Amino acid sequence: MDKTRLRVDDEVVVIAGKEKGKRGKVLKIDRYKNKVLVEGVNVGTYSQKKTEQDPGGLLKKEFYLHLSNVMYWDAKNSKPVRLGIQFSKGEKGKKQRFMKNSANDVISDADIYVKKDKKKSVDKGVV
Repeated sequence: MDKTRLRVDDEVVVIAGKEKGKRGKVLKIDRYKNKVLVEGVNVGTYSQKKTEQDPGGLLKKEFYLHLSNVMYWDAKNSKPVRLGIQFSKGEKGKKQRFMKNSANDVISDADIYVKKDKKKSVDKGVV
């Protein structure tokens, strides 16, 4: 499982493979398999069996891409950029994403919160 700085609803561009150059919105991220599902990219057809509710036939859907084949799209500068993590200056312990290539602009709408481990309290029963 690799760390990724991408989040759902980020706009990304494909940088490698047969779909190179296409842009789309991130629909889903599988952090364990290092895959990402992008809207309108890597669309393929598959056949579905006929059921009572669904007529079946050939259907189209998006298939997963590897995380290494996509980059965050900077709409302001119209180019793909790498993302990094930095601590905010105002609040203690809060992390923010920033764009490494474009003068370190902070992506303020998608802050990352540090997860705290919750220790389970164990009741020691009296026997």
